[in-house]
Amino acid sequence: MAQSPGIQSWGGHFRATMTLGLPLIGSHLAQVAIQLTDTLMLGWYGVEALAAVVLGASLFMVLFFVGSGFAWAVMPMVAGAAAEGDTRELRRATRMGMWLSVCYGLGAMVPMLWSDPLLVAAGQEPVLADMAQDYLRIAGWGMIPALLVMVLKSYLSALEAARMVLWSTVAAAVLNALVNYALIFGNWGAPELGIRGAAIGAIVSQVAPFLILAVYVTHARVTRGHHIFARLWRADWEAFGRVFRLGWPIGLTTLAEAGLFAASAVMMGWIGTRPLAAHGIAIELTSVSFMVHMGLSQVATVRAGRALARRDIAGLRRAAAMAAGCSAGFALVTVALFLAVPEFLMGLFLEAGDPETPEIVAIGVGLLAVAALFQLADGGQVVALGLLRGVRDTRVPMWLASFSYWIVGLPVAWALGIALGLGGVGVWLGLVVGLALAAVTLSLRFLRNLGRIADRLPAEEPA
Repeated sequence: MAQSPGIQSWGGHFRATMTLGLPLIGSHLAQVAIQLTDTLMLGWYGVEALAAVVLGASLFMVLFFVGSGFAWAVMPMVAGAAAEGDTRELRRATRMGMWLSVCYGLGAMVPMLWSDPLLVAAGQEPVLADMAQDYLRIAGWGMIPALLVMVLKSYLSALEAARMVLWSTVAAAVLNALVNYALIFGNWGAPELGIRGAAIGAIVSQVAPFLILAVYVTHARVTRGHHIFARLWRADWEAFGRVFRLGWPIGLTTLAEAGLFAASAVMMGWIGTRPLAAHGIAIELTSVSFMVHMGLSQVATVRAGRALARRDIAGLRRAAAMAAGCSAGFALVTVALFLAVPEFLMGLFLEAGDPETPEIVAIGVGLLAVAALFQLADGGQVVALGLLRGVRDTRVPMWLASFSYWIVGLPVAWALGIALGLGGVGVWLGLVVGLALAAVTLSLRFLRNLGRIADRLPAEEPA
């Protein structure tokens, strides 16, 4: 299919990337704002409560990221179907993505309801493990709506209709802050529930955007005629299988990365409560920058999927280059920020009068210095993954990422941080190694795929 000159130009690609990317980036930042609110308020409430929720939220997010693989699979499938004008295929992929998300969410409840022995077996302090379980036994009920939100976000993003994705997440962040302020501290006449209040806030922040997006999908002009929720109870095993086959490697890839960071939290817990608290704050700060790269990765998935469906190899190349370039540019800005004002950034999350604050800040400054090292690598690997998903290549990238994170990154983190006694800085240096290796291998994989696609497409184009 012929492309318009505007879209073929670099300026056209930049505008297209930003038009889709800014709402997605904004929605991811709003999602991080929810986590930041929890970290800020629990840091004010108490270091022990903060450390416990770091553990509990780490387990929740590991399980969530695995399940979100099915939502990620929906994105390139819907993008390709939309480019081809195939409404039926678009609907089938979205519905079965929702089916798989519900099935997975029910299974994920089990380890959250009985997380105490898992965390103790992982070497965590019994008191922190028990508090983390209290959090998860409430927050865990938000897993299914959170996964359904991911499916609807992927569906709308693939249609390049991401504005409501942004506003639904902003609404969730505001509601979460209000509920946390009331229930963590007992303000406005509410009971003081501490970490249980934070868990209730988490559920509110997951149910609210699902309801908003469900109403929007039902009535919006851009989704008119799709009928996503009509006869949702009907099984479509063929589409179910296709979403599953594309999605499970994505979920395991995400597990490999999320598990690397969760394992780093476990190792920080071995070092001590204050290092674990500093790690939690530093992770939140790096999460802000990572969400920008994540938004660009999703743009890469959508634009690569659409270009592939149109058999537009030039558009695919330029879409990939633009997403990677934007990611690298933002990474450099983040490096400068982390190196310039680390004490200020860490201090935002802690009570100034707390006697433990100076030590936590000092530890966190070192962690942010290392985090500056992996900004380019972290952005590079997630954008490469997005491009590979856009061309529906998920299995080999799963193995490449798993090798980079777990066979290389995690052992290096343990060796430097624990065995050699470098502490938190050593653990984070291991993260740098794993992410850098993933960025290189995944980028090479995409370039190899690009060459194969270029060789194949001319013969497939109609006369």
